[in-house]
Amino acid sequence: MSNVRDFGAKGDGKTDDTEALRHCLRDGNGLVEFPRGDYLISQTVVIDLTQRSRIALKGTGGTAKLIMTGPGPALSLQASHAGSADPGDFRPEEWLRERMPTISEIEIEGRHPEADGILINGVMQPTLTGVLIRHVRTGIEITRRARNVLISHCHVYHNTGIGIYLNKVNLHQINIIGCHISYNRLGGIRAENSEIRNFQITGNDIEYNNNRAFKVPNADDVPTAEIYIDVGTGSVREGTISSNTIQSTYSKNGANIRFIGAGGENSHKTGMWAISGNLIGSQETNLHLTSVRGMSITGNFIYSGHHRNVLIEDSKHVTLGSNCFEHNPDYKMNELCTGVTFKNCDDCNITGMILQDGQTGQHTVPDAVPIQRQGVLELLNCQRFNLSGSQILDGAPHGIYVENCTDTVITGCTVLDNRTTKLMRAAICLKKPVRCLITSCRLGKGTAHVIETDGEIQQSNNLSD
Repeated sequence: MSNVRDFGAKGDGKTDDTEALRHCLRDGNGLVEFPRGDYLISQTVVIDLTQRSRIALKGTGGTAKLIMTGPGPALSLQASHAGSADPGDFRPEEWLRERMPTISEIEIEGRHPEADGILINGVMQPTLTGVLIRHVRTGIEITRRARNVLISHCHVYHNTGIGIYLNKVNLHQINIIGCHISYNRLGGIRAENSEIRNFQITGNDIEYNNNRAFKVPNADDVPTAEIYIDVGTGSVREGTISSNTIQSTYSKNGANIRFIGAGGENSHKTGMWAISGNLIGSQETNLHLTSVRGMSITGNFIYSGHHRNVLIEDSKHVTLGSNCFEHNPDYKMNELCTGVTFKNCDDCNITGMILQDGQTGQHTVPDAVPIQRQGVLELLNCQRFNLSGSQILDGAPHGIYVENCTDTVITGCTVLDNRTTKLMRAAICLKKPVRCLITSCRLGKGTAHVIETDGEIQQSNNLSD
């Protein structure tokens, strides 16, 4: 074990300890210990794994703090991994020197507007545990190539940029587990222009990642999200988002979870994801998917979408399963309503869903975007769509609104308005549908009709008022 104090570091919050830390990393025995203290650094401390043997940095139970007073990352892990995760792709020198660098139990604080936390570049099996990063720009950035990344039990808190940033990285196997990722102005977890497979986001608290806490002028409407996957020139497939709380405060163009695919012939480059067992709420749009293929969304509680709970556009093979969409009844008449919209989507299923609108039929909380919708569930320009076994309650102006859709099947659903003063015009409204089948549903009569239609439909075995 190498104690940084033995290599000249003071940890007094006044002395520049940059060179002392470099000396310890260069000449120490690999296990670098930081006793309690505040260690000022003015330049990036580069940990070049190709130049030394295996290494771990340990901050003594979180009592040690690195204070970055200059621009750039406080710590930079650099290595030379260029292959896949297949055992045959690893060179002997990677196992000898580069595998599993570990940073644990340490705080990093920025005191420069361009200070960052940790940069990971070309590293195999980097492991971050019990790290606190705050008041920097980017908390953790991963770039170039990485394999088998573990980020667990970390706090990435109150940073001016992105909490965890996957930037132009070729990455297989990353687990982000049990972390608190909040108050990062440009997003909690964000991937851009990357090639990523096997991406697991599990058991985290991801909250309030927008401009509200920073009040940067003219920046409230910068698009952001707690989890933001922007494929761009890459592809992001094979992932899960499970058992997280993903909450926020309203921000214009904000979302709790946002996937932006490449579109067109490359829409398949974003997909093969499961989103399950999460609590998701309080943003302009809770879940926003554009140009994805192959997504399973089930077992979530989704609430307080200022514009929509779910907006899915230009996508294929999406299943929206047994989720509960609700509002907070404690708000009584001061509330947000609910809404799910599929637009220009093919071959999708909704099943086992509970979707209940607010009592007012409109948003009444401050800052809420005025509702512009025709139904609490909308299917617009979609093909081959199945809706089954769901309850659509208290919709306005319609429960289900279907426009310009072909081969739509609605079966075994309940569509009712239980409000004292009914606001639902019709349970189902069909505009220019082609070949729509409605069967075995419980449909309540609205203020005008049970079903409004100007297209071709077949219906049977429905129970209506």
